[in-house]
Amino acid sequence: MTLDKLLSRSAALQQMLGGFFALPLVDSSSRLQASQMLASLGFEHAQSFKHLIAAGLYTSAAALLRVQYESLVRALWILYVATDNQTELMVSELTHESAKKAKRIPMLSEMLEEIEQKAPHAPLAHLKEFKHYSWRPLSSFVHGGIHAINRHGQGFPQELVLTLVRHSNGLLGMAGNLLLILAGVPPEAGQMAKVYAEFQDCLPLVDPPYRRLPDPAN
Repeated sequence: MTLDKLLSRSAALQQMLGGFFALPLVDSSSRLQASQMLASLGFEHAQSFKHLIAAGLYTSAAALLRVQYESLVRALWILYVATDNQTELMVSELTHESAKKAKRIPMLSEMLEEIEQKAPHAPLAHLKEFKHYSWRPLSSFVHGGIHAINRHGQGFPQELVLTLVRHSNGLLGMAGNLLLILAGVPPEAGQMAKVYAEFQDCLPLVDPPYRRLPDPAN
């Protein structure tokens, strides 16, 4: 599949998944609202990522992929793990005091461990696989490390660009499933199964889905 075709299919996928935001939440609690907001943030990152890819700005796009991943992990952590006080803090007004308190929110690795303990049914295998194989190279793109310098100077192989797009779509799929959970849509409704069947051509190609995301130089 060409990059233009993949981006077109990816836009259609995001539009379909984005329709889940119209579903009413199970309740109006701060927990569900905060989780939905983080999912929405991930959708914004995914859209920005695709715009950068389309513009040929691959190094900046790769940095956004890590941010998209973090938004999804935080959305799941808020839903399944965070205390009521932590949840209220996330949706509180931004002030000097609230920003100071937010610094005590756990780091991402701790969030993953807590999700595994309290929500074993969450997509932990995919999330941990992504972090294991992709965190260092994607962090390199965020912080201007060796991956960023090398790829910015020498260019990205086309296959790597296609893989990055597919994995962004894979994260969107998990975020879409989260939106259905927040709306109380049962798995047996088959909503995500239909999405995955229709858009299989623009989703990760391997299982586990994130093993081949980073460069061999990782």
